[in-house]
Amino acid sequence: MRIYPAIDLMNGKAVRLYKGRKESVKVYGDPVEMARGFVKLVDKIHIVDLDGAFEGKPQNLDVVRRIIEETGLKVQMGGGFRDYESIAKAYSIGVENVIIGTKAFDLKFLEKITRDFEGITVSLDARGGRIVVKGWEEESSITVEEAYGMLKKYVNRFIYTAIEKDGTLTGIEKIERFWDREEFIYAGGVSSVEDILKLKEIGFSGAIVGKALYEGKVTLEELLNVLGD
Repeated sequence: MRIYPAIDLMNGKAVRLYKGRKESVKVYGDPVEMARGFVKLVDKIHIVDLDGAFEGKPQNLDVVRRIIEETGLKVQMGGGFRDYESIAKAYSIGVENVIIGTKAFDLKFLEKITRDFEGITVSLDARGGRIVVKGWEEESSITVEEAYGMLKKYVNRFIYTAIEKDGTLTGIEKIERFWDREEFIYAGGVSSVEDILKLKEIGFSGAIVGKALYEGKVTLEELLNVLGD
């Protein structure tokens, strides 16, 4: 199981939101410096362009390019990837996995980008068991399980995001495994070693951790040590 430290970007700064609400933002500082702090312990991080998620097109690719060039870290990145050109640009600056959410349900589009690019990852962003799109502002009638069933023929890498837990430091959502052998990564509320052990037991292949690291609830070393990494 892998740990992915998270950096959320807004106006070029590293921030965290509470339950995905843009009016509840907390700024943590320079994202490049933050990324440098992760280099000795992991080789890959998770980045979300929050401006991109809300506006429908990535807005912070220059910051991401700097992180890749100045730290050598691998990056999986989401936030506003709803057209071919944006995805191509992200891969051109060295992003390893582009994460799509809203646009994943355009199956013709998904088929095209998974044919043209490697590592496409789908984020299943859920509230109350149902998929939420467009920067977590619009709820759909599709359940997470239905979405997975629809999309698994195109991708083998998913992120499950528990929106109601995101940024809350209240622990992980209760969830039972519904996927097969795909790479499945959890995000939302991770705040302790115990959370990581629970996720491993459920069968997640990775976990995204953000606010808990910034707020000192747990250290990256502690999480990696309990996994034996």
